[in-house]
Amino acid sequence: MPNDLPKSFLDQLREITVVVADTGDIHAIEMVKPQDATTNPSLITAAAQMPQYQEIVDETLREARKDLGKDAMPAQVVSLAFDRLAISFGMKILQIIPGRVSTEVDARLSYDTEATLEKAHYLISQYEAHGISRDRVLIKIAATWEGIKAAELLEKEGIHCNLTLLFGLHQAIACAEAGVKLISPFVGRILDWHKKDTGRDSYPANEDPGVLSVSRIYNYYKKFGYKTEIMGASFRNMGEIVELAGCDLLTISPALLDELQHTEGELVRKLDPEIAAQSDIAAIPMDKATFDAMHASDRMASEKLDEGIKGFSKALVTLEELLKARLAKLEAPALAAV
Repeated sequence: MPNDLPKSFLDQLREITVVVADTGDIHAIEMVKPQDATTNPSLITAAAQMPQYQEIVDETLREARKDLGKDAMPAQVVSLAFDRLAISFGMKILQIIPGRVSTEVDARLSYDTEATLEKAHYLISQYEAHGISRDRVLIKIAATWEGIKAAELLEKEGIHCNLTLLFGLHQAIACAEAGVKLISPFVGRILDWHKKDTGRDSYPANEDPGVLSVSRIYNYYKKFGYKTEIMGASFRNMGEIVELAGCDLLTISPALLDELQHTEGELVRKLDPEIAAQSDIAAIPMDKATFDAMHASDRMASEKLDEGIKGFSKALVTLEELLKARLAKLEAPALAAV
């Protein structure tokens, strides 16, 4: 077979960047075969409503009822199933991928360090109870100051974290100094904000504000030798991905993975650690006062972090209602027979 067949953009990207699937759709993950996978509350909620995953939802509810006993109130069963559902999806995903899955702490705990720690410990304990090593799980936490401090403590315990809803350099620096394993700066959401704020319909990919933000973080990390991995996330188009070729990791939706797979040509590496190491960048010492000041002065980061936490929290409420309705349907025959 000839060796000079044209390679797709996806094949070339995989040579310089770890490709992660950004979905809770297990069938989509089977199709694209990524190294890692990441989900969020919105994706899990969407997947839980798909007919093909009804059995995962039902089994999670049945197990919760079994563990709590027949006298437990429906609200207690739903609460336990709610905590376990992301783990149920995570375990299914880990059967497909060779790497890690990111599982998110309840977004409603984003400003509570202690509650975040408690929930993270619970998630890891559930994975480990099912024989899954903590090395295959990233605990996903919103990049508030409180969330970053929780991640710092978890990392010292060997529980690796993925800091999400990250929009500003101040968040990235705080994560790196906390020794966080991985961050997920949100490219597309940054673009969304700037389009709305300026009234522009579009940006060229090389001027995309989200691309520029991730490039700046990448260059800062490589300049100062931070080990924290950078995973660009939340892409709106293929051009953003092409401009970030060479980033440590990129988490990409199935639709954009398919577009990359069916695009041929030369993919040029845009981010390079050796070039970044030679860049002229000043270090920014980070403490809470500096973090708060930089966050307050960054309108985009402030608004998008708040919006993201509210959006994920809303998705969780929707998921709770879905589980409540499904439990009632599952247990209706049993109640009728009493």
